[in-house]
Amino acid sequence: MNYNQLLITAINSCISGGKEIMRIYNSNFKVEFKQDNSPLTLADKNCNKIIENFLLKTNIPILSEEGGEIEYNQRKEWELFWLVDPLDGTKEFIKRNGEFTVNIALISNGKPILGVVYVPVTKVIYFASIEIGAFKSCIDFEITKLADLISESTKLPSRKNKNKYVIVGSRSHMSNETKDFCEEKKNEHERVEMLSVGSSLKLCMVAEGIADVYPRFAPTMEWDTGAGHAIAKIAGFNVHNYLTKNELKYNKENLLNPWFIVF
Repeated sequence: MNYNQLLITAINSCISGGKEIMRIYNSNFKVEFKQDNSPLTLADKNCNKIIENFLLKTNIPILSEEGGEIEYNQRKEWELFWLVDPLDGTKEFIKRNGEFTVNIALISNGKPILGVVYVPVTKVIYFASIEIGAFKSCIDFEITKLADLISESTKLPSRKNKNKYVIVGSRSHMSNETKDFCEEKKNEHERVEMLSVGSSLKLCMVAEGIADVYPRFAPTMEWDTGAGHAIAKIAGFNVHNYLTKNELKYNKENLLNPWFIVF
């Protein structure tokens, strides 16, 4: 398995899909709503089509938020698959605050081994694989050589907070349990700062070293976390089920994640 080539494919998928997202972002787009009342835009749909066109060439199965449900009886046979969220942070997209991402992860036997998180507004990209490590860069064009991108990237983690303990949480889904967690940490640390950010950027902020912890005590789906999980894990951090303390698993029969913590 050529993981470097798969990573190039995932990176180029995100960048190409991100350009389509920005085309719609800068237009008067309409918002639909799914059965669960979550928002959906043309950007979600179009980006998903672009990503699938890239990933189908790898002959690896794809599980995407916008790609339609695949029965567990079929999925459970997958040892390796792509996990895709073409537009993570649709609420942030609608608010036009820039805090939305394109997420692609490669999952092997329930665990992420490769991930890409792309921020279309800023052109920032986080990418990682078990073979090369985790990195952050800025790019708006497709690549052919991974080594060239790595040479211009920053290896993660790249920062460390020495004078304060930083908690990052959701901008749109702040739960009472998260607020309680923050209060507990104020009793443990002299200086505590709380940051609110949208989408998978929260996992990337821990991977980067900007934040010390990301507690998630509200619903998420597997495609919301797979890519960010890969980046945080490969950068040396833990992404654990809050109750069992075990690493999050993927391709479960129920694709809803349990509460988790990244640290």
